[in-house]
Amino acid sequence: MEKTEIIEKLGRILSTVLKHDKFEINEALSATDVDGWDSLTHMLIITEVEKEFNIKFKLKELNKLQNVGSLVELVHLKLQN
Repeated sequence: MEKTEIIEKLGRILSTVLKHDKFEINEALSATDVDGWDSLTHMLIITEVEKEFNIKFKLKELNKLQNVGSLVELVHLKLQN
């Protein structure tokens, strides 16, 4: 799967979980940039990403995430395996 497709799907997940689309999805986007993206919604987002892409994250992988770009890289890597 191409990274652009992953970003598009992540944008839809974010909009659904956060119940708004008042952000521009890009690789630099992080929780501090988006209203309503707190620790609880973060875990909901991660759960939805796991469902959407049929993957599972390890806690140590999640702890390394810094922004949407690092999440895209992680999803892309998991889809390769």
